Amino acid sequence: MSLIKSISGIRGTIGGFPGEGLTPVDVVKFTAAYAFWTRERHPVGMKLRIVVGRDARISGSMVNMLVAGTLIGMGMDVIDIGLATTPTTELAVVAEKAQGGIILTASHNPRQWNALKLLNEDGEFLNDSEGKRILALAEANEFDFSDVDHLGVISLADYSDYHIQKVLDLKLVDVEAIRNAGFSVAIDAVNSVGGLIVPQLLKALGVKRVVEINCDPTGDFAHQPEPLPENLAGTAALVLKNAVDVCFVVDPDVDRLVIINEDASMFNEEYTLVAVADYILAHTPGNTVSNLSSSRALLDISEKYGVKYTPAAVGEVNVTKSMKDTGAVIGGEGNGGVIYPESHYGRDALVGIGLFMSHLAKSKMKCSALRAQYPSYFMAKKKIELNPGINLEEVLLKIKALYQTGKINDVDGIRIDFDREWVHLRKSNTEPIIRIYAESSTIQQANILADKIILDVRKLID
Repeated sequence: MSLIKSISGIRGTIGGFPGEGLTPVDVVKFTAAYAFWTRERHPVGMKLRIVVGRDARISGSMVNMLVAGTLIGMGMDVIDIGLATTPTTELAVVAEKAQGGIILTASHNPRQWNALKLLNEDGEFLNDSEGKRILALAEANEFDFSDVDHLGVISLADYSDYHIQKVLDLKLVDVEAIRNAGFSVAIDAVNSVGGLIVPQLLKALGVKRVVEINCDPTGDFAHQPEPLPENLAGTAALVLKNAVDVCFVVDPDVDRLVIINEDASMFNEEYTLVAVADYILAHTPGNTVSNLSSSRALLDISEKYGVKYTPAAVGEVNVTKSMKDTGAVIGGEGNGGVIYPESHYGRDALVGIGLFMSHLAKSKMKCSALRAQYPSYFMAKKKIELNPGINLEEVLLKIKALYQTGKINDVDGIRIDFDREWVHLRKSNTEPIIRIYAESSTIQQANILADKIILDVRKLID
């Protein structure tokens, strides 16, 4: 059993003993701590409202009842929006003028996992100090429940149509161009909530033919839910079989967008943001942001339009803060996460689909040809399992000293930039591992660079 507590929420495998897995006891304790923190931020006596949405995980209904019941017991009203994507829940918080939100999803983790992702009143993830405050409250059991006369109530709502309309209303989403292109589009939703909302969006965008792959929201994932090439061989085969123009793949909570070309080749998750940024910058001057583990191709696109690119620490909250600080018009993460402030400050695969399809329609190219327009970099993504007691900060300092001739960025772990390649080492927020990303002009060179760093790290920790 696994239980990981971090500033972004609590994540674990369902079952086991309290404190060792994500049990009902842990769900109630952490939800109560979040509710108490929310109460601290608002006037005494104010009636507080929290939006709750969930992906289609098998454990989702059970966790949802625990969360809603705990919030009611803390005196808060609950707006339960049911099966909903992460970005849908973020939008609902703002639309409802709620004081916060909880998304029940373990994102790309396998079916036995679930998690509570926490939002503030702006529908955005909590920052470092806020997350640490909630962790401290939970650890100390510093929360009190309401008496019988001050319990909250629950109401149900559905925000899918609202979210779709928000995408259609974006100025750079060109429904007419998409309709006139006569596209055939496939969607692989890994049997989660994307199977409900993405086909609706595609039809609303005027897509001529929609091919649904793994769109039954059972939570019994049809393949490993992280949308990486090694998990999408079956989906790619269906792209050829169904002769579609493009295939979109989303993760269980639909904040990541991966694209498969019409010839079954991968557009590459790192290039979802790159292509969307190219389209946005062609119409809207402004700066760009991505995290330190994202492709340098976004830097190249930014230089093409003469705008400033800023690297941010990994994590949506860090990217959005940097975007606000620099006035970025587009940003996100290289895992297929597109953040478009014109809509909201959150990764949103639906927004990514609307913008990418507008770009593809106006380009009058095949998807593979559009991808070929962008500079080609190749990324190796690896990891090192961490044993208890390892002093990671000491390890990173020694790596920094070994590579002091490179350009060092230590905002988040250590990123070392060389001439046209880079490597980034950082501790994962959700798993007991060091993530090592390396990018170069060929996949062979990227692997060589990553493996060299891994060898250096192993010498330091073994």
